[in-house]
Amino acid sequence: MKTSLQPSSAATAPDSSFPYEEAFARNIGWVTKAEQASLRGKRVAIAGGGGVGGVHLMTLARLGIGSFHIADFDSFDYVNFNRQVGANVSTLGQPKAAVMARMARDVNPELDIKIFDKGIDAANLPAFLDGVDLYIDGLDFFAFDIRQQTFALCAERGIPATTVAPLGMGAALLNFMPGKMTFEEYFRWGSLPEEDKAIRFVVGLAPAGLHRPYLVEPSAVNFAERRGPSTFMACQLCAGIAATEALKILLGRGDVLAAPHGLQFDAYRNRLARTWRPWGNNNWLHRIAIAIGKRQFARMAQAK
Repeated sequence: MKTSLQPSSAATAPDSSFPYEEAFARNIGWVTKAEQASLRGKRVAIAGGGGVGGVHLMTLARLGIGSFHIADFDSFDYVNFNRQVGANVSTLGQPKAAVMARMARDVNPELDIKIFDKGIDAANLPAFLDGVDLYIDGLDFFAFDIRQQTFALCAERGIPATTVAPLGMGAALLNFMPGKMTFEEYFRWGSLPEEDKAIRFVVGLAPAGLHRPYLVEPSAVNFAERRGPSTFMACQLCAGIAATEALKILLGRGDVLAAPHGLQFDAYRNRLARTWRPWGNNNWLHRIAIAIGKRQFARMAQAK
């Protein structure tokens, strides 16, 4: 991550003329009027403004969440067009965080948004998580170090943290709740090399592996080159799941699955899997999957 500055002052004063109750009236029924008012007072931090991070922000803005911390140091390019909600010809070369803040305020002009336009790092991470009620992970898959630090600080501060991974044409959910299994206890990254972290991340995110059978071009997955295939369908599914988890966590109702419990839904295969992996990546099933993944990675490296 690039060295970060203080959050942008782009958090404008709320628009007192905006008819909040009318704008989000169609949420009522699935939430009460009192719950909608509660959501208006919540603050959610989202790191990453790309594939999942951007659509997380827009979905939560339409849910009526009132305040956000968003972070991204990157700008939109053509390579983002297949999956990132803010990527358009009109936004080429523009900072992702600024574009997404503008889009969210076009839904709710009274939003309080603090923009971390140089991304997050060890220096500004405490400020990024200050006063937030929930953290939702939208970081790039390969942002291992800052992801590890972010989830660790969430655990230290008692902040619920959610990650929903876009895999194939589906989504895999893990919640890390205060007092429950932590991110590190589940993934067991420690100080391992990045290749090992990547393998453990994939295995831990989706133990059911529902997406694997229809990967038609395996060469598109390359950990060494930090690239992999993606679809917008998966990002949209992720946002729907993440926002629903956010609603349950922020309102304190509904069944929230916490790691080592997880969930994966795959629209392509019409399948839903609920998983339970005691000890996380130290579970014997995960240890086998990790060993297989390391052998596959070694073969790919030798083939070059």
